[in-house]
Amino acid sequence: MTEQQVGPPTARTRVRHWVLVAAATAAVIAGALAVVPARGVPTATRPAAPSALPSAAAPDPGRALLPLDCGPLPTTVALSFAAVLDGRPTTVAAAHCAAENGTPPDGVYLLIPGQDGRPQISAALVKPEEGLTVTELRLRSDGTVTARARGYSSDEIPRYAPDLTVLLSWHRQGGDWLRSRTTEPAAKT
Repeated sequence: MTEQQVGPPTARTRVRHWVLVAAATAAVIAGALAVVPARGVPTATRPAAPSALPSAAAPDPGRALLPLDCGPLPTTVALSFAAVLDGRPTTVAAAHCAAENGTPPDGVYLLIPGQDGRPQISAALVKPEEGLTVTELRLRSDGTVTARARGYSSDEIPRYAPDLTVLLSWHRQGGDWLRSRTTEPAAKT
C-alpha cells in the first residue's frame, strides 16, 4: 500500500521555509529594537486620569450619614469603589434601605473625608426617588463614573419586574458632574 499525497506539492512546508520565516521575524524585531528614542522632555497632553485607591485610604461608606428615608431600617451599601477624584480620596457608593422584602431603590453618592472623620457627601449622582436599582458601578480610565441599573418605564410596572436597563455615566466638567443616561428594554431571562 502506498501513501498518496493530498494537495498540491507546494503545500508542504520544509525546514528551509521555517528558517526564512525565523530570519525575517528576527530582522523585524532587531529593527524595532534599534530605533533610537526621541530626545526631549516628555510633556503631558492632558491631566492625569483619576486612579484607583485602596479602600482603606478612602472614606468608609458604612460610616456615612446617607440621605435615605429608611425609617427604623438600617442602610446597606450595595456597591462601592475607592478612587482619587479631583485630587482627593473619594468613595463612590450605591446604597439603599435594608428592606427584608422587595427591591428598594438605590442612591449613588460621592463621599469625601469630612472634618470630623465621618465621610461627607460631595455629590448625589442618583437619588432614591428615581426608583433605580444599581447593578454595576465603575470608574473608567478617563475619570468617567459609570453605572448600570434596572428601572421601570411607568408606575404601572410591578416593582419586582423592572422592564428597563438604564446606563448612566458622569464626567466632570468645570465644577459639576454632567450626567448621561440611556435606556433599553431589560433582557428577558
